[in-house]
Amino acid sequence: MKKCFYYFKDKSRVKEQRSAPTLRNQSKYYTSESERVIKSSSSSPAPSPRGIPELYKEKAQNLRVFKFSELKQATSNFNRLLKIGEGGFGCVYKGTIKPVDGKGHPFVVAIKKLNRDGLQGHKQWVTEVKFLGVVDHPNLVKLIGYCAVDGERGIQRLLVYEYMPNKSLEDHLFNMSFPTLSWDQRLQIVLGAAQGLAYLHEEFEVQVIYRDFKSSNVLLDEDFKPKLSDFGLAREGPVAGQTHVSTAVVGTYGYAAPDYIETGHLTSKSDVWSFGIVLYEILTGRRSLERERPRSEQKLLNWVKQYPVDSRKFGMIMDSRLENQYSLSAAREVAKLADRCLVKSTKDRPKMSQVVESLKQVVQFSAVESPPAKHFERIEDEQMEEKPVKQMGVVESAKKRMEHLAKISENIDGVNWRRFMIMQGAKVT
Repeated sequence: MKKCFYYFKDKSRVKEQRSAPTLRNQSKYYTSESERVIKSSSSSPAPSPRGIPELYKEKAQNLRVFKFSELKQATSNFNRLLKIGEGGFGCVYKGTIKPVDGKGHPFVVAIKKLNRDGLQGHKQWVTEVKFLGVVDHPNLVKLIGYCAVDGERGIQRLLVYEYMPNKSLEDHLFNMSFPTLSWDQRLQIVLGAAQGLAYLHEEFEVQVIYRDFKSSNVLLDEDFKPKLSDFGLAREGPVAGQTHVSTAVVGTYGYAAPDYIETGHLTSKSDVWSFGIVLYEILTGRRSLERERPRSEQKLLNWVKQYPVDSRKFGMIMDSRLENQYSLSAAREVAKLADRCLVKSTKDRPKMSQVVESLKQVVQFSAVESPPAKHFERIEDEQMEEKPVKQMGVVESAKKRMEHLAKISENIDGVNWRRFMIMQGAKVT
């Protein structure tokens, strides 16, 4: 059986890859379109465009090939103090490398070092090299190069990316040790992420289905500009005349579309569902699944359904870390967009280009709405004894009622007056 990379052929001697990996047709890790795509009709499909293997052969020379010794030195022998991430694939280290021509100042990079054992890790490494080696967009993380070494002591597979100093969207939403993202930052981040997905789905020469969109895969640069990372699960989309890709179900629980989980039919609308989940995460500051919460609140989608977008209670889902510094109207529009992304029928979900346009309108609307809203919706309707005055905060409302009581008190004297005020004060608070 043919292998993806020529350096995988011979493990009997040590050698370092010094040229771009060679992708071959119908390799062990790449299944041809005819094998994996289900036809939508009996008519002959249109000629297929160039696939990822062909594009990779054309652009592979743009990737830098590192010696293992270079990356070992760049990370001070993979010093634990330089570790910035860890997962099932292995570890990510912060490192410093020299420019390819040796001139100029060294620059900081992120170096992912895969675990030595495990076919799945190697397969995802191959996929990342293939896809990140050919795509190019401001909202996709840049792959600088890779290192592949086979030897008697095992294999070494490493990837070198641009460094993203502000970690991930997940860190800032859910980790209390990170600064809180403002409302405007959250909108700009999801807009940029949507533009990255729209590029993969609709603008690149080959449709790419990301298949693992989640907040932890949205990295933030020094200006909090978002970039999608981790393309280990990416797949080519269906070609002309096809409706979906039939594949094994992989991804992250809580983000994968239910139709994909049930059927194994993968489309670009699978990514749209995942995007809808993340939209609710930026609104609520809650993960898609939090098992430590009460049963009714563990699944994010089940919880937010209790607070419909057009109800007075909607504001109760908003992230308390925002401290009411957001546009309620814009938040409602984001929730409505999320609901459209999360409809059961894949055909009824919007394209990512449509999502981008909707978010641009929300950003514009949010920018002109001032001042930030102070919301009554955090108090459930049935708990309110009287209808609040429009556009009046809770504290202001209480003050007005106390002033009214002060006037009434003129006709009350002695102990009775004091008792009356204490009782009314208790009601207000």
